[in-house]
Amino acid sequence: MTSVEGVFTEATAVPKVRSVKLSHLSIELGHLYMDDFKAGRDRLVDNFRSVRPWALTATEACGTSVRGRPRISTCFLIDDYFTRFSSPAEVIPALLSAAEETGLQIDYIARESACAQADGVDLATLVQQRLVEEPPVGSNGSRPPSEVSGWLCNGERSPSDRAAEAMAAPAQWRPPRQSAFRNHSIFIDVELWRDEGGRRLWSCPFLAAVWQLQRLGLLRHHGEPVGEPRPITVAELPAEWDALPPVVQLNPGAAAFHAYRTFSALGSRFLGIEVAVRTILSQVSVDSAVAAQVATRAAGEGFPLPDEVVERIGYAFL
Repeated sequence: MTSVEGVFTEATAVPKVRSVKLSHLSIELGHLYMDDFKAGRDRLVDNFRSVRPWALTATEACGTSVRGRPRISTCFLIDDYFTRFSSPAEVIPALLSAAEETGLQIDYIARESACAQADGVDLATLVQQRLVEEPPVGSNGSRPPSEVSGWLCNGERSPSDRAAEAMAAPAQWRPPRQSAFRNHSIFIDVELWRDEGGRRLWSCPFLAAVWQLQRLGLLRHHGEPVGEPRPITVAELPAEWDALPPVVQLNPGAAAFHAYRTFSALGSRFLGIEVAVRTILSQVSVDSAVAAQVATRAAGEGFPLPDEVVERIGYAFL
């Protein structure tokens, strides 16, 4: 039994947080959408040729801050959430072959739909419930909170005059304002989801935010990690995306999928999405027990780890 200020609970009622294996760095070698795959093998090879120098640079930089040999794994994300195309048995071997031609190896492949739901757990909702939105000073409640509207911003929106009384003079326009800014505001308003036909469609930036948290080893459900990598061989790849595990380990000798830090080499088309990702992650409250666990392990290895989650994420935009 434990007691906190007179409130008694069974010790067994508090879920134990299970740790996960952690690499020093997770390098994302790109995203794949239907248009990229339909463009043919040359498009895939060109992508990996562009990524390779940045992956090598990230590997070298990581080595300078690690005692001994760094643990580094690579991953790749395939969009099967917004558009279903081809099959794992066709797409994944093509990816592996194109990467190998440029001297790269993909250790893990993840499905984007697994950022919404994995192993029967609604991961996107799990993260949405940990959003901590700070109402701007002077807010009158005319705009619903993010859990109702499906929108999240990094400051104060321009006031709306829709609530003004009939025949009243329109409210004076004010510009939006970033909560924490230097010299000038950069205001960002991100769509997290929209409901269509009784189904919630999560936005690309929100799923990408879940993807980053997953790579950083910061997601738990009742203390247990969700969507853990499962080893699979090319010969075992299924014909349907739903039959593929959320994250598959293709390299049996790979370092851990989760890592203290992440690095993503992406096309410039992803720049806006990743700005939105950082806006979302800056307002996610990571489970304190998980955060402490990761920080303690990093400190024990002498590996520098920023307190802010967004500062653990690095990019190269090609």
